Amino acid sequence: MDLLHAIILGIIEGITEFLPISSTGHLTIAEKLMGYQIDDPAMTAFTAIIQIGAIIAAVIYFRRDIIRIATAWLRGLFNAGARRTNDYKFGWAVIIGSIPIAIVGLLFKHQIETVLRSLWFVVAGLILWSVVLFVADRKGKENRSEQDVSWKDTLIIGITQCFALIPGVSRSGATISAGLLRGLDRVTATRLSFFLGIPALCAAGLVETVTEAGNISSGIGWSATIVGIVVSFIVGYVAIAWLLKFVSRHDFTAFIWYRVALGVVVAILITTGVVGAV
Repeated sequence: MDLLHAIILGIIEGITEFLPISSTGHLTIAEKLMGYQIDDPAMTAFTAIIQIGAIIAAVIYFRRDIIRIATAWLRGLFNAGARRTNDYKFGWAVIIGSIPIAIVGLLFKHQIETVLRSLWFVVAGLILWSVVLFVADRKGKENRSEQDVSWKDTLIIGITQCFALIPGVSRSGATISAGLLRGLDRVTATRLSFFLGIPALCAAGLVETVTEAGNISSGIGWSATIVGIVVSFIVGYVAIAWLLKFVSRHDFTAFIWYRVALGVVVAILITTGVVGAV
């Protein structure tokens, strides 16, 4: 891969990873327009691995929260009195919420990396999930904060997160939608999306790094992959700060219309033969 392409894809990943517009969908579209074979094992591995950069950005951005929650969770394992704290309960909630996508991702790894790589799935995911996000944004009561999050909330949100394995749906879009429908306010739903994304995307990136190292070496190249990771980290950090500030003042209408418009444009490009679906 040309390093300029790696930089562009890293920027796309950093911007879109945490916005409810689907980073995998955007990367798949961009990779296709650049002339790459989007269902090639090296390309699917590259798409998953550069997410590590954005996740590292999230870990650094939320480092104080993560340390506080992890400390409370560890203390609670050995001290019954410490189990009454919200941070201990929140720690378990994040762990429980991360389990569904790990199971589904491993069970359907082959289908995710082959069948679902068609741009038609990206189009369907972008447009159809926009309806879900629209309903959640309008119907969510937003009367619950982070202190009210339970393991039942994160389990439901974690199950919903599995839909994000379909390119175009968006992991953050899925988790935020489920959070809003559970009555969480926008900032809490968005922050929870970050916390649930860290273990899921770290695991996916590490699995691809280990299992597809040979394909990366012979296909994309590690230089381009590392550049993509570094760029996605830098851009992702800025995107996190911007998104949290944005959702504290606005709803998700702009993202919804953008998703629909992009889905329609890609559908036109496919049907007119400008680009192939795979």
